[in-house]
Amino acid sequence: MGSGCCKEEEIDFDAEGKGAFGKVRVVQHKKSKVIYALKYINKAKCIKMRAVENIIQERRLLEEIEYPLVCNLRYAFQDDENLFMVLDLMLGGDLRFHLERQACMKEDVVKFYVAEVSLGLNYLHAKKIVHRDLKPDNVLLDEKGHAHLTDFNIAVHFNERKPLTSVAGSMAYMGYLDSVDWWSLGVIMYELLFSKRPFRGKSNAQLTQAILHEPLQFPDNVYDMVSRECIDCLKRFCERDISKRLGCGPNGIEDIKRHPWFKDIEWDKLDTKQAKAPFIPDSKRANFDATHELEELLLEDNPLKAKKRANPNQDLSELSKEMRMMEEKFLIYDFTKMARRSYFINPPERSTRRRSERSSGSTTVDRMMMNNYSAATIQLDNMDSTDTSNLQHPSMVKLQHARTESDLTA
Repeated sequence: MGSGCCKEEEIDFDAEGKGAFGKVRVVQHKKSKVIYALKYINKAKCIKMRAVENIIQERRLLEEIEYPLVCNLRYAFQDDENLFMVLDLMLGGDLRFHLERQACMKEDVVKFYVAEVSLGLNYLHAKKIVHRDLKPDNVLLDEKGHAHLTDFNIAVHFNERKPLTSVAGSMAYMGYLDSVDWWSLGVIMYELLFSKRPFRGKSNAQLTQAILHEPLQFPDNVYDMVSRECIDCLKRFCERDISKRLGCGPNGIEDIKRHPWFKDIEWDKLDTKQAKAPFIPDSKRANFDATHELEELLLEDNPLKAKKRANPNQDLSELSKEMRMMEEKFLIYDFTKMARRSYFINPPERSTRRRSERSSGSTTVDRMMMNNYSAATIQLDNMDSTDTSNLQHPSMVKLQHARTESDLTA
C-alpha cells in the first residue's frame, strides 16, 4: 500500500518571515493570499523525542474543532522529512509576553481574557476535550486583542465514566481530573492580576504540596488593587473541591456568566468577537520575544514548501513503526475542501441494553453493546450479506459475526 495520503493536490505557501514564538513561520497561501502560521515538525526528531503519538493526537483534535476563540487548523500535509500544520495566525503575541512587559494587568483586561478563554474551554469541553496545558504562553491574542487557545499537544478526549489519571501539563498550572482546565484558568487569572503564581515551590515536590495543601494567599493591599467580586471569582476557580469550583457544576459555564464579576460582559458579542477588547496590541512593534531558545523545539530551519516525495508509492510495511504511523495517521487536510470530523469514539458501557443513540455511520441505523462488542444494524439494499465477511483491514474494527434479520427471528 503506497503513501496515498500525500498524493493530493499540493498546498503551497510563500514564506513571509519567522514566526512569533520560534515554533512557527508566517506564510502566505499562494492562491488565496491569506496569511497563516505554519508549524513544521521534523519527523526524525519527533521519533527521537517519542512525540509521534502526541503530534498525531494534536493533528486529529485540531481537525475536529473550529471556533472563533481557538487557533484553528486550516491545512495539514507532510513530506519525507517534516509534518506541517497551517494554523490561524495571531499577531498580538501571547499573554506571557505581555505579562512580562506590563508586570501586572488591569482588572478589566484580565476579566476580558478570562471570559473569552472560558468560552473557548466551554466549546472544547462540550466536545469532550480537555486542554491540560492552559497557561499564559498558550493564550494568543489576535491583532484586535481577542484571546485564542492554542497548543493542543497534550490535549485529550475525556470519558466521564473514566476520569483522567495521567500527569500532564505545566506543573505550576496543574490541577486534577477533567476539571483541570478551570483550575488552570484560575492560576492564569491570579498571575495576570498579581504578576506571580498563587502556588510556588523550589522543587516539583514542594510545588505539588503547595497546590494540594497551601491556602490561597493574596497581597496585603489586594482590595486596593482589584474588586471584591474579582477575588471571589478567583477563589472559586481555585477551589480544590471540584463540586464547588466555578465552571464544574451542573450548570457549567452559566455559573461563570452569572457571577457578579462578569456582570458587564456581553457574552453574545464575545462569541463572535464583536466585543471591543480593552487592550489592543501595538501593530507597529513585534509582539514576541526573538530570544526564545529553540533547543527544545521539534523544528528545523528547513524550506517551508513540502518537498516532492522520493517514493510516493512506497510500501508502508517497509517503514519503521513510527514512520508508518505518521504516513497513515497524519493525513492531508484542507479546510476549504473537507468537513470537520472527530476521530474519537467514546468507550461503550459494559451493558447488554440497547442504546438509543444513533451511530454516525451512513449505513448504520442503531447499535447495542454486548460483551464488549458493538452490534450494528446495516441496510443491505446494495450489499449482499456475504460481502460483510470481506470487511477486514488492520485499521478497521474487526468483524466478529454477521447475522441477517431472518437469522435473529428464526
